[in-house]
Amino acid sequence: MTFVPAPMPDAWECGAMYSDTDRIAVGVDGSENSLEALRYAARMARALDAPLEAITVWSYPPITGAVFGVAWSPADDAKKILARAVDTVFGHEKPARFTTSVLPGPAAKTLIDLSETCGMLVLGSRGVGGFTGLVLGSVVAACAAHAHCPVLVVHQHPEPAVATEGTEHET
Repeated sequence: MTFVPAPMPDAWECGAMYSDTDRIAVGVDGSENSLEALRYAARMARALDAPLEAITVWSYPPITGAVFGVAWSPADDAKKILARAVDTVFGHEKPARFTTSVLPGPAAKTLIDLSETCGMLVLGSRGVGGFTGLVLGSVVAACAAHAHCPVLVVHQHPEPAVATEGTEHET
């Protein structure tokens, strides 16, 4: 005799409300890859009827050399970067159940810690730092390896090739 488990009822069928742990968190650093990740995460959140949270992480840079009395705040810069990214992607039409957070700490560790309380973490394949030839940034690689939830890595779509006038194509 073969045991076949009954299918689990879908959350839609049960009328269950989604909890905070069902939210889709997306890391945003202002790069084109992170904007693409935010767009994709918004589509997923809409399709799954899940909350969406855009997150920017900041930390003080290591100090090497003389310290000047400059009134600079990386937290304020992070808030501006996140606001600009949200405006670029959504304009005035923010998704339902959309929130933003600016968190202090090292990016990879902060996002990995955050992954304990969300349903999915969405990241662009490369951020603003690093080397152009890398397929995955170090933060993305660390999150993919150590996150406590599924991690979706979004690659920026290449621009389609445009045929120029007078160009012949073989078939």
